[in-house]
Amino acid sequence: MKIEIIEIEIKKILSPKRYEHSLRVADKMKELAEIYHLDVEIASIIGLVHDIAKEMTDEELINYTTENKIEIDDTEKLKPTLRHGKVGADIACKKWNITPEMKDAIIYHTTGKKEMSTLGKILFIADKIEDGRKNINPELQTLAKTNLDVTLKYLYTQIIQKSLQKDSILHLLTIEARNELIKMQKEKTS
Repeated sequence: MKIEIIEIEIKKILSPKRYEHSLRVADKMKELAEIYHLDVEIASIIGLVHDIAKEMTDEELINYTTENKIEIDDTEKLKPTLRHGKVGADIACKKWNITPEMKDAIIYHTTGKKEMSTLGKILFIADKIEDGRKNINPELQTLAKTNLDVTLKYLYTQIIQKSLQKDSILHLLTIEARNELIKMQKEKTS
């Protein structure tokens, strides 16, 4: 996997706005990968490709998951846009032969999940705090450099609050992931 080739291919697939977002996520991934002692090139690659399916329509996502026999859950049936992680991971596997850990990180970069790998955690976080995002709390960007789990809990809480305010579908994986982090915090303090 040559990162330069992937970058050229991604640029052809994504809109300029989404491509720029992907570049910023890749940059944030590099920064966090260095801090958490991960392979910087792998982190950069998944930052680039994580949203490869984000601009597909609901119909395209539904057709892709059906044609490629990708298992979806009840929440993804109700909100097809949540499928973009699974579809993107499948496309990345087929195009660039990514590792299982990279695939897992891409699948769950929107919902999160319990027991995410460090690579998965930094993708989830980098996607939400990349420098082009509006209204990002600078303290959150600093926190991401020192404590991934506290950062994740904060972001999960934000996602849950926004979903409640909008009266929109919320994925159970997000709730389960937040609950797990709270449980872990309590176990550390007891």
